[in-house]
Amino acid sequence: MSTSSRSSLPYPLLLTTLALVLLCSQLTIAKEQYHEFVVKEATVTRLCGAQRIMTVNGEFPGPTVEVAEGDALIVRVVNRGSYNVTVHWHGVRQMRTGWADGPEFVTQCPIRPGSSYAYRFTVAGQEGTLWWHAHSSWLRATVHGALLIRPRAGVPYPFNGGEPPAREIPIIIGEWWNMNPIDVVRTATRTGAAPNISDALTVNGQPGDLYKCSSNGTTTFAVKSGETNLLRFINAALNTELFVSLAGHTMTVVGADASYTKPYATSVLMIAPGQTTDVLVTFDQAPGRYYLAARAYASAQGVPFDNTTTTAIFDYGTAATTSPAMPTLPAYNDTATATSFTTSLRGLRKAELPTRVDESLFFTVGVGLFNCSSGQTCGGPNNTRFAASINNVSFVLPSTTSILQAHYSGGGAASAPGVFTADFPANPPVQFDYTAQNVSRALWQPVPGTKVYRLKYGAAVQLVLQGTNVFAAENHPIHLHGYDFYILAEGFGNFDATTDTAKFNLDDPPMRNTVGVPVNGWAVIRFVADNPGVWLMHCHLDVHITWGLAMAFLVEDGVGQLESLEAPPSDLPLC
Repeated sequence: MSTSSRSSLPYPLLLTTLALVLLCSQLTIAKEQYHEFVVKEATVTRLCGAQRIMTVNGEFPGPTVEVAEGDALIVRVVNRGSYNVTVHWHGVRQMRTGWADGPEFVTQCPIRPGSSYAYRFTVAGQEGTLWWHAHSSWLRATVHGALLIRPRAGVPYPFNGGEPPAREIPIIIGEWWNMNPIDVVRTATRTGAAPNISDALTVNGQPGDLYKCSSNGTTTFAVKSGETNLLRFINAALNTELFVSLAGHTMTVVGADASYTKPYATSVLMIAPGQTTDVLVTFDQAPGRYYLAARAYASAQGVPFDNTTTTAIFDYGTAATTSPAMPTLPAYNDTATATSFTTSLRGLRKAELPTRVDESLFFTVGVGLFNCSSGQTCGGPNNTRFAASINNVSFVLPSTTSILQAHYSGGGAASAPGVFTADFPANPPVQFDYTAQNVSRALWQPVPGTKVYRLKYGAAVQLVLQGTNVFAAENHPIHLHGYDFYILAEGFGNFDATTDTAKFNLDDPPMRNTVGVPVNGWAVIRFVADNPGVWLMHCHLDVHITWGLAMAFLVEDGVGQLESLEAPPSDLPLC
């Protein structure tokens, strides 16, 4: 599923050529980069006040990592903070290197304060924009940064006539709280209430002109008339899907989640947390200053959200004294615009889809409620605790060892007593009208558990992700670690295999690592389980993963060393 193939050779000859290229690449030592990430506190000033936050190397956002396809990375993370931490390389395939994936208690135990761990992996078969972020509690609110993957030397970009853009500009959109994000989630978890919404949205760490005490720090990008630039968008927000627009300019989408797309011109993007989008912009307007603006796409009715707007400025270098031009953004609940954007994305080339489906899975995703324990007072609706689940299983992280460590040390056993069981359901335990206006209260309470679904190496997997209207329906950005997948279709209502299968795009579906399951709707993805290990799948709204909207695939080893998980590194953190 490489996204960097540029050949138009006949398919059998193409396969032979690719095999030779892979063989040669195995004989060539990849370029290796070493980085040191020091996680530590730093003081920053936002929204009229100073605050201590967790950073990497004192930077917020953290350092940008730039590689060429095929490069190997060693990133030593040194924890000089006061919290446990891990780092996830969001979207990196991590072929056989699951120990470097990063989710706390899934592939590793956390890096304790005063300790360190070196993440070692190769970035192969992917080009475009990915990112890295903490995967421990809510640390990713401030511990995150861009990962830019360029073509190998001599390999052209498949857009802009093969010419590299004049400039490449990473744009990380995030959220800001006027308190410690760890305290935000801990306070909510104690009572089961919903956590406080953010106080601001940010572009490259700055809220922008529309917030108090923020204009002096507004992120500004210098551009030149006539130039075509590549804007690399990353949604690093914890809980907010975003509409994004640039005043006066057309954006041409050429990539998403480090996979190339057919060029698609648009005035507005919709980017969910975890997703990236690459766009070309030709700065051909009257010289001046133009706002880039972003605000929430809020699909859930009656659920509080951050309704502020963050801005950055694109400046042609004029001494303009007038305010920058402001784009028109969609209404917060404009599902039609969100759907139009996501369904307009197409893969650049014909998809290499498996002709068979070995595992046909159906997973419901949504929010529910736990009953409050006797004698307790809980902060959710009607004295309950918020919960979330996939197929009615609310995921519980282990606390004594990681799932991958338990699997590896157990020699492939079906379960590891006290850590996980391998009985995650392939279908909902109870079938019902998932998107009905009034779902029975008897279906609102999930079952807590640490369950994985086992996949044989090489299995072709088709997964229907069905949103539910339990408590409140909304768009759920579902991220699968360790894999890219094809999005075959999406729609509203309950998925009906009899009629909806005909809607599948089997020609040029987009390939992504995070898919938005539409509000009161469904999405269908397909991938081949060719990467052994334990791979978390979860909603990238952090409030939802906190409540349990997650599960894990356990992919068995195949035949021989190249189809098997590597041995754990010697410095893997201990619990």
